[in-house]
Amino acid sequence: MDEIKKTGDRIAKVIARAGLASRRGAEKMILDGRVTVNGMVISTPALNIISSDKIVVDKIPLPSAETTRLWKYNKPIGLVTSEKDEKGRKVVFDNLPSNLPRVMSVGRLDLNSEGLLLLTNDGELKRKLELPSTGWTRKYRVRINGLPTPEVLDKLKNGITVDGEKFRPMAINIDRQQGSNAWLTISIKEGKNREIRRAMNELGFKVSRLIRISYGPFRLEELKANEVEEIKLSVLKSQLGSLFNLQTDQKEPSTQIKQTIRRKKKSLPDARNPSKRISKRK
Repeated sequence: MDEIKKTGDRIAKVIARAGLASRRGAEKMILDGRVTVNGMVISTPALNIISSDKIVVDKIPLPSAETTRLWKYNKPIGLVTSEKDEKGRKVVFDNLPSNLPRVMSVGRLDLNSEGLLLLTNDGELKRKLELPSTGWTRKYRVRINGLPTPEVLDKLKNGITVDGEKFRPMAINIDRQQGSNAWLTISIKEGKNREIRRAMNELGFKVSRLIRISYGPFRLEELKANEVEEIKLSVLKSQLGSLFNLQTDQKEPSTQIKQTIRRKKKSLPDARNPSKRISKRK
C-alpha cells in the first residue's frame, strides 16, 4: 500500500482478534500474500487499519471479532498440541467437542504431558497469556525417579542453564517419596520447550509423569481427562480485566452457562484423570 496508517490497530492483531489465527499465524498469512485490504494484496504486517477498511483472507471477508471466550481442557497423554502433526500423530484439536468454535491453545503441553490446557477463540488473548511478562505462574505435579533432596533441587530455585539455554528460577516442593519415585510440585513463570523435563534430567532425574494443575488463576480441579469446561465471561472479566481488553461487543454465548462439555467419542486408551486423587495412588 502507498503509506502505512498511523491510526487504528495492526492488521495481524485484528485478524487474531477475529479468531482466524494467532498473531504470529496472521503475520505469516500476510507474508504469504493471502491477505488483501481494500482490494490490494499486502506484503507486510506493519500496517494499521481502521474499522472502515475491508480485510479479506483467502478470498473470504474477515468476520467480526467475537466475544472473547476461554475454556479449560484436561489434555490426556498421547496428543500433540498443534493444529496438525507432520508425523501423523493425533492432535488435541482432533479430540475436542464438535460444537466448539475454532480455538487456539494457550501455550503447549508435549505429547507425554497431561493436565490443564487453556483454549481460546481470541488470538490476541492467546499471545498475551503466553508472554513471560504477564507473570502468570504455571504449576505442575511431577513424578520423578530417584531420591531428591532439597539441597539438590535448590539448583533449580536459582535458575539453571541447560544446553546453553537459561531457565528462570523454579519454585519446588517435595510432596512425598514413594519407594524409588518422588512426587514434586513445581511452579514456573515461562514454560519453555520441555523445560521441567530437561531441568530435572540435568540433575539426574527422569520425569515419569507431568501434570499441569494450574495456569495463572485457572485450575484443573476435578475436570476429568478429555473434558472441556468453558470459563464464564464474568470470571474472565474479574481475572483479566486489568490485564487484557476483552472483546465483549456481542452477547455472551448461550453455552457459557455453568456446564462441562463431555466428549461424545471415547477417550484415548491411555487417558487418565490427573486430579488431586493421585496422592492416594501407590
